Amino acid sequence: MDDISKCPVMHGSATNNKGVSTSNKDWWPNQLNINILHQNDKRSNPMEVNFNYREEFMKLDYFALKKDLTDLMTDSKDWWPADYGHYGPFFIRLTWHAAGTYRTWDGRGGGGTGDQRFAPLNSWPDNGNLDKARRLLWPLKQKYGKNISWADLFILAGNVAIESMGGKTFGFSGGREDIWSPPEDIYWGQENQWLENKRYTGDRILETPLGAVQMGLIYVNPQGPDGKPDPLASARDIRETFSRMAMNDEETVALTAGGHTFGKAHGAASEDNVGAEPEGAPIEMMGLGWNNVHGSGKGSDAITSGIEGPWTANPTKWDNGYFDLLFKYDWELVKSPAGAFQWHPKNPDENDLAPDASDPSKKVTTIMTTADMAMREDPSYNKISKRFHENPDQFADAFARAWFKLLHRDMGPKTRYLGPEIPDEELIWQDPVPKGNSSFDITSAKQKIKDSGLSITEMVETAWASASTFRSTDMRGGANGARIRLAPQKDWQVNKPDQLSKVLGIYEGIAKEVNASVADIIVLAGTFGIEMASGKDVPFTPGRGDASIEQTDVDSFGVLEPLADGFRNFSKQDYTVSPEEMLLDKSQLMGLTAPEMTVLLGGFRSLGISNNSLGIFSKDTSKLSNVFFKRLLDMDIVWKPLGNKYIGTSRSNGNEVASASRVDLVLGSNSQLRAISEVYACNDSDEVFINDFIKAWTKVMNFDRFDLS
Repeated sequence: MDDISKCPVMHGSATNNKGVSTSNKDWWPNQLNINILHQNDKRSNPMEVNFNYREEFMKLDYFALKKDLTDLMTDSKDWWPADYGHYGPFFIRLTWHAAGTYRTWDGRGGGGTGDQRFAPLNSWPDNGNLDKARRLLWPLKQKYGKNISWADLFILAGNVAIESMGGKTFGFSGGREDIWSPPEDIYWGQENQWLENKRYTGDRILETPLGAVQMGLIYVNPQGPDGKPDPLASARDIRETFSRMAMNDEETVALTAGGHTFGKAHGAASEDNVGAEPEGAPIEMMGLGWNNVHGSGKGSDAITSGIEGPWTANPTKWDNGYFDLLFKYDWELVKSPAGAFQWHPKNPDENDLAPDASDPSKKVTTIMTTADMAMREDPSYNKISKRFHENPDQFADAFARAWFKLLHRDMGPKTRYLGPEIPDEELIWQDPVPKGNSSFDITSAKQKIKDSGLSITEMVETAWASASTFRSTDMRGGANGARIRLAPQKDWQVNKPDQLSKVLGIYEGIAKEVNASVADIIVLAGTFGIEMASGKDVPFTPGRGDASIEQTDVDSFGVLEPLADGFRNFSKQDYTVSPEEMLLDKSQLMGLTAPEMTVLLGGFRSLGISNNSLGIFSKDTSKLSNVFFKRLLDMDIVWKPLGNKYIGTSRSNGNEVASASRVDLVLGSNSQLRAISEVYACNDSDEVFINDFIKAWTKVMNFDRFDLS
């Protein structure tokens, strides 16, 4: 019985044996995978059902934790000693790499979930040896338990590290909640080997939504594009990848110089000395990876990036040393002991040498990477770098602000912030929204909406257009603020600009008459439309505000534009990704479950919402009904493709009876989605359908109401 395949029981857990079973995906590789709508299931979460991390964080002895973190910075452990006797640079890198995966295109990544504990991030080449940093934090996590999430601890550790070395920080908010399994929804690239590069087309056009230049990197290759030491080419990569993280040139220079004011790179010997990453390491390593057999394997013998040396003469002190050295010397291209390209200063002065990381009696040369040289060679970066060099206070302030943005960009508006170190200043990238009036006459507003002459379809569609921009990934978008009135949203093709202009003109008049925000009237009208269509009361909570154009970072809102919205049967153009996959992606970004996605789409079709009239099976689009599901699953209809749509004909007489899109038909063709559709198509499901639609609708309308408990 040595062969596991001969064992007399079914090994459902034998995940590493190909002979035991083959997954559905192996059998049907083109199968639509809706698992992203089920991820982070409550069953994977070990916390009690009613656990509320935000409440627990407010019980935390915050300043006691900060003191413990400060003490940890200089409490060097033999099993992984601190460079220069200070872990500060190490924890800055941990924090940076936790937060730095954020990307604006889809709001995914970032430090908001503690996902660096899981694959693939825990084993990315760029995260080499950060497994040790997380283990150094374990005693504090163990001490403070549920009062501090791993996600918050990763971020706070970097802040404390900077402060412990004399740097300035802008503030900190807690409230990040841990996930408990790897996020399956994030597309990190098509490459199947670390540090491969298959993500560019044309003249180095980076694939959307990716932010890093190679598989397994956070940003750019520090040696230069594809390992070629060209500072100007590196600058191009840096500008592109940092802009995809919502950083401008000034913020990019501040972060690069500020981060490299501290610590060193590690490349004591060839990477051939380093073993497998954590996910590939043997079981006895207990989740640690990158076992290094060179010398002691740690301290001065450590191997991480392959680049070797500190950036400044005082690697554990905030100062202007980075710019002092960058502009003082001519730099020559050399190779590290590991064979990586790096730059050394020519004929450095004695006082510009740095101490050895393990032996302060020894002196070593400082270094720059090709990415650092880009801060000097690129004209825009050079101008900013020189200004920071000449004005250290500006540099310190710019770094503190950019660092705060890096750490908090995916947390959403300031109303979600928690803790005693929240900055007073409100920043435009936090998408500020003024408080609205929650006491206007709702009954009077409803009557004015009813008398406006707008159709139920127009009312519901406009509310959806406003609210469905919300992204649960970074808490951006949504109806609060009514930014659908402003550029760029008012001109998006998906929003039918002419119809939208007419509807908003009416709503602005009503809002003024009843002293309400336009944001509230948009949602109220859609909600009232559902009430009229269903005959049911639909919850509505006022209090939304109207953002101004001055409170809106127009460029950053461009990434919220839906390239496709299956709920409205809209696609801006033909894409290589199928419409049904884009429907799942949008649903997951919003935070919808598979049943919520299904019931909303079917309900919208019954109300006549479809950009191309496909999937409209109702004769009366003023009534919310389950007719879409009944017609979709009607065995009298045979569907055939015709261009970009599908035509349904009657089996009995051959007459054309319906037309639909791929998004419509997937609710009947995919086995999991069909199972849900069947629930709503049953003759006794009219009430269930309407109730579930109202619940899902209300959830969407309130996605961004962080002021509500």
